[in-house]
Amino acid sequence: MARSQRVTLRDVADRLGLSANTVSRALAGKDQVSEATRALVSAEAKRLGYVPNSHARSLVSGRTMVVGLVITNPSNPFYAALISAVERECRAAGYSVLLLVTEDSAENEERAVQQLLRFGVDGVLGVATELRGDVWDGLSEANIPVVQLSRDIPGRGLDFVGIDAESAIADAVVRSAGPGVRRIWLLEEDLRISTVAARIAGFRRALDRLGVASEQALVLKVPTHRTSGATQPWRPDDAYALASNLITRGNHPDLLITANDYFALGAYRAIRERGLTVPGDVRVLGYGDHPFAAYLQPSLTTIRLPADEAGTAAVDLLLRRIAEPDRPRTSTRLPAELIERQSTTG
Repeated sequence: MARSQRVTLRDVADRLGLSANTVSRALAGKDQVSEATRALVSAEAKRLGYVPNSHARSLVSGRTMVVGLVITNPSNPFYAALISAVERECRAAGYSVLLLVTEDSAENEERAVQQLLRFGVDGVLGVATELRGDVWDGLSEANIPVVQLSRDIPGRGLDFVGIDAESAIADAVVRSAGPGVRRIWLLEEDLRISTVAARIAGFRRALDRLGVASEQALVLKVPTHRTSGATQPWRPDDAYALASNLITRGNHPDLLITANDYFALGAYRAIRERGLTVPGDVRVLGYGDHPFAAYLQPSLTTIRLPADEAGTAAVDLLLRRIAEPDRPRTSTRLPAELIERQSTTG
């Protein structure tokens, strides 16, 4: 056999004097083959460099054993961890992952969906841009199961796995407020997506629970860079500029919530340049628990998101949907964890 030729199932069978059917069953782990034969076949296949033909296998099984994963920006630490969890769980189940990135562009999202349709993946895990929810309908019409990740598109009848951001923010603000905290501000990303709306709703819920008047609360919108192809969608200098324009010694929040930890970096600088201290004058609460949060001075109280759990739950849900296409829609919102550090506790 020339080395340039692909080793086939028949080659392995001929070397061992077995039928191709027996070799196939042995490599597939079928019960009809003895352990001794299975071990022999496995060793010879490895020695010859045999690699199963996934295309031929898909023709027989009707499946490609590939799952599509559509992510907006993999530089987002939450999505980076999510990708790792999805790939690990899919690999354990015998699936490969086809990763596509949209950068929160509706055009890129539509292109990604068309690629998945052409490839014929067995299922899709997707973070929607939420600019055009109907773009995902094509997958459903092609009987390709979809599980929405992180961002929910109501009315599409799709499975969903995300974070309970509203409850996470509401509970964290109440716990971080402390006695005498009345002026509470939120630095939030200027982006129309469900996760931003959920955080704002959680902020409002916390104000009601604390009895804080609306005139003592502000929602400040920080420019987004998600649609510009930036490798880092959150820039501390944007939060710094916004906070610097508003914070003075006589006009500052008692508690400042930042919608991600990168905004907290800019907020810290703005607070200090106005002669104020964290947490003495301004308590600061972050979101995301990025690796640097524990090393800020003072260390940042923040909300840790269960990215690994979300990826695991999403893959499990998608595989169940592939096996049971008619099962009822499932929506799961996982709780997040408040990590209390010095920026709110002193």
